[in-house]
Amino acid sequence: MAVQHANDDNFANMLGNGLTLVDFWATWCGPCRMFGPIFESVSDQITDVNFIKFEIDETNRRTPAKYGIRSIPCVMAFKNGDLVETRTGVMDPDTLMGWIKELQGA
Repeated sequence: MAVQHANDDNFANMLGNGLTLVDFWATWCGPCRMFGPIFESVSDQITDVNFIKFEIDETNRRTPAKYGIRSIPCVMAFKNGDLVETRTGVMDPDTLMGWIKELQGA
């Protein structure tokens, strides 16, 4: 499934039903730039999960503040719009896919 892009204005409406992973990142963040292609590659392989990227910048501060994001990259997992788990730092493809399988089984 293609990665969607969110901002403060549309974030809540994008969570929807089922499992959604949100990658909070910034263009100036080296680890974020390393993780971005991994996140996008996994999104191409797993079609029953929603993948969203949320760039933290000057115009998108409300949502990261609401969720207390202090370190990026930060991936938050939502089920039916409810936050269920958060992980920070770069994950390799196998780790990300394993986490998704855990989330789908829970």
